[in-house]
Amino acid sequence: MHILGIFNKQFLHNLYSLKYFLFIIFWSFLSNICAGQSIIIEDIKIYRDGYGVPYIYTKTDAQAAYALAWVQCEDNFQDVQETLLAVNSLLAQDKGKDGALLDAAAFIVDAYGVVEEKYEDSFSEEFKKIIKAYADGMNAYASHNPDQVRNQYLLPITEYDVIAGYILNMFFISNNYFDLGRIFENDLASLDKNKVPSGSNGIAVSPNYTSNGNTYLVCNSHQPLEGFASWYEVQINTEEGWHFHGATFAAGITPFIGTNENLGWTHTVNYDDFTDVYKLKMVDGEKLKYHFDDQILTLKKKKFKTKVKIGPFKIPVAKTFYEGIHGMVIKNKEGYFSVRFPSNMVIGQAEQWYRMNKSNNFDEFRAALDMQQIASLNLVYADKDENIFYLGNGLFPKKNPKYDYSNVLPGEYSDALWEEEFLPIDSLLSILNPKCGYIFNANNTSFDCTCSEEDPSMEDFPEWMGYQKGRTARSIRFQSLFEKYQSIDYADLKDIKYDSKMEFPLYTRNIGNLDVIRNLDERQFPHIRDVILKLQNWNGETDIQNQEVTILSLAIQHLLKYMAKNHISEINTDLPEEVFVEALEFAQKHLMKHFGTLNVALGDLQKHVRNGIELPIGGIPEAIATLYTVPYKDGLYKSYLGDSYILFASYDKDGLAKIETSNCFGSSNRKDSPHHTDQMEMHINKELKEVKFDALGKDVSLKGPYSPERIKF
Repeated sequence: MHILGIFNKQFLHNLYSLKYFLFIIFWSFLSNICAGQSIIIEDIKIYRDGYGVPYIYTKTDAQAAYALAWVQCEDNFQDVQETLLAVNSLLAQDKGKDGALLDAAAFIVDAYGVVEEKYEDSFSEEFKKIIKAYADGMNAYASHNPDQVRNQYLLPITEYDVIAGYILNMFFISNNYFDLGRIFENDLASLDKNKVPSGSNGIAVSPNYTSNGNTYLVCNSHQPLEGFASWYEVQINTEEGWHFHGATFAAGITPFIGTNENLGWTHTVNYDDFTDVYKLKMVDGEKLKYHFDDQILTLKKKKFKTKVKIGPFKIPVAKTFYEGIHGMVIKNKEGYFSVRFPSNMVIGQAEQWYRMNKSNNFDEFRAALDMQQIASLNLVYADKDENIFYLGNGLFPKKNPKYDYSNVLPGEYSDALWEEEFLPIDSLLSILNPKCGYIFNANNTSFDCTCSEEDPSMEDFPEWMGYQKGRTARSIRFQSLFEKYQSIDYADLKDIKYDSKMEFPLYTRNIGNLDVIRNLDERQFPHIRDVILKLQNWNGETDIQNQEVTILSLAIQHLLKYMAKNHISEINTDLPEEVFVEALEFAQKHLMKHFGTLNVALGDLQKHVRNGIELPIGGIPEAIATLYTVPYKDGLYKSYLGDSYILFASYDKDGLAKIETSNCFGSSNRKDSPHHTDQMEMHINKELKEVKFDALGKDVSLKGPYSPERIKF
């Protein structure tokens, strides 16, 4: 029996609280005996390049997972613990109200319960050793650095904790929380599935369209720049054939995006229909009983408990949820509602990414995709064999076409309830090697992923699948740029990726009439005449020198708040003219209050900030080089979501020819590290660092910018 089947988590917590160091030693020893595995750390070599990026060299893949856990903790143990705390209902004790929200989300998703139920049958025995090695690496780091542990009851970190963290992350990545929030807010009049896209770009170009005959891949994710969902760069090389350079999130066992010597891929968030809401028909006068066809069923109470940090105190908080045949049930003023989503129905994402990491050709990669453990995320792929591939990926259950799954569904009918059986990969939207030679995604509809004459047809996919249909301003701009080239070289590809210009008329998938803001009549609104005229003279650029776009950047802040307050997320919603007037009023007031003039360069308003460093930064939401900002200080705004980890890969017929990457801040989250901020100027200047992809066995300490000092455990 596995050690996790012997001890439950609470028992371990209690034992740990009695004997801190002794238990860590005991746990490590006992786990190794029971799992039949030990990590020989003497076989692990870790070097860091001149930017602090770790390069891991080991004999086995399990040793690499152990080493990856160690370096992630060394660089960012704070965020590594975040989701692990949440799945154990411990984050609120550390972060207060914000932590309580994540604790509650983990409870509603039943992240830990799902893992306990499905763990043994969801992973190969080979990969279970890798998960265990990863958990062991985190525990080893914690035992050496007890002062960095955020809550002693988190330890020891188990395999279940790690995989439960994946479930919670996938819940957010799949945007299941949108409709959950609407239930809590009693706002279920319209459950539109096409939510506001925050960003990500992926590009692949085949030799059909490149000037030198190479195949290109661009990974350009738009994640939060800091926190547990920000990117961590790493290279892995093992004697068992795991050779990969890419990036992962905190507590990620493998890179999620990147490249090996033969192939690579990136993901973009998709906004397809991955959430359904059911309203239960309750039995009058009988508490917690509900109708389901000709049956009367009873809801089971599920009590959520946590402790919330408020000042020096930890206040117990409890809320009652329910469980029924549809899943977790939430009660609000309108009744009882259940949210159903695939993201907590499979738990094998980590192993699928691992198999993708180790694929050597398209057939092997395609076999990894057939595992179907990644509940959402579009995929853009390229390889040395001149293949490019796009997949509108997700877990799509077969649904009854008689129901409208974009609105609240009747919970009393069994034929409206879909089962945990999903359409195979062959049934999903995809395109392999379009003749025009390029594919892309910018969080837009998958029906617009290449040249228009080769795009997939909406008619080939039933409405009930829920594929989104909206374009984004970034996708429109991509198409416009691609059409300007007869062929593309590497420099052209950089120009496209770093493009910062907006197309006219202004458009977002959610504000159908955004261009109204550029065309207001200054005679009708004389109090904002100068602001209107400046915006009318704007050339569409969003670089740091541009002054006109500063007005739009501030106006967008007002529009985003208005949309959030009014729960607007539908496709092509037309906002009233007065809302655009209010947005420009806000921009004018802000500039005059804090700068005393309307002539303010965007880089004087927006800053890229970390550890006392403030650099001007360009970009706005929905430019290809996307940037979302939040208030900072003294009227300034700072970057918080947008271009983060960027990877360019070029493949010739012999394999990977070149990799260049950058990260928005640096490879370390430790303020005392020289690599906390050493990529900031590179990021601002749209520069990349060249990466060495070393064959196993080479001594990287003697090459390039690598540090000769190995990490010592």
